[in-house]
Amino acid sequence: MSAKDNNTNTNIYRSYIDALLYPEQNPFIEDMKRFEELMMMYSCAIKEVQTKLDVLNTDFSVRYNRNPIEFIQSRIKKPVSIATKLSSKGCQVSVENIVYNLNDVAGLRVICSFIDDIYAVAEKLISQNDITLIEAKDYISHPKPNGYRSLHLIIEVPVFFADHTRNMRVEVQIRTIAMDFWASLDHQLRYKKDVADPELISGRLKHCADVISQTDLEMQEIKNMIYGDGAQPQIKLCLEKNTENF
Repeated sequence: MSAKDNNTNTNIYRSYIDALLYPEQNPFIEDMKRFEELMMMYSCAIKEVQTKLDVLNTDFSVRYNRNPIEFIQSRIKKPVSIATKLSSKGCQVSVENIVYNLNDVAGLRVICSFIDDIYAVAEKLISQNDITLIEAKDYISHPKPNGYRSLHLIIEVPVFFADHTRNMRVEVQIRTIAMDFWASLDHQLRYKKDVADPELISGRLKHCADVISQTDLEMQEIKNMIYGDGAQPQIKLCLEKNTENF
């Protein structure tokens, strides 16, 4: 991390602590109730999307005698992470800027068994009438330079509260067990400080990603040999609309 990054983080933490110690001097903390309400809304949006995914998984189990989803993880960004990301975008910390500038405050990670499960789950999710696809990034077809693979979706879902309905954005990352295994270890190893030969480490991690990807493809072929085409519905997913170029 550069000295500039350290200074930025120090300033963010100092501002955050000052806001907690002197709330009367900070309009964001003065409006903490609105912030807490917004975080509650994001939490409810996660529940809405997770319920949809659970229903899809159950439906697949009955119709195709197998579950495409192994497990689901969820998270809400921490306040300091929110402040850091807003700062990197040149935005002041405010409830309005959180809503209009951040799409990943609420996040779900969906771990699937096979590659085609990823696209099947994504297709069934975004085809639902109350789901709007805002953005899609297919890092499986177009891996990141470091070897990272996953399907990222930004979706919008209506959440029904006691006195109003609000469309909330949720980031959904869908990947295989193997992709998740690599991403978790890569995160641990890549950001360790004082690595003797970072280029060599990056190259070996990229090689591991490629090997794991090939294993994913082979497992997909074996699954197709065993189950045939009846193991899940035909996939007609098109992510071109509302999708960023890679």
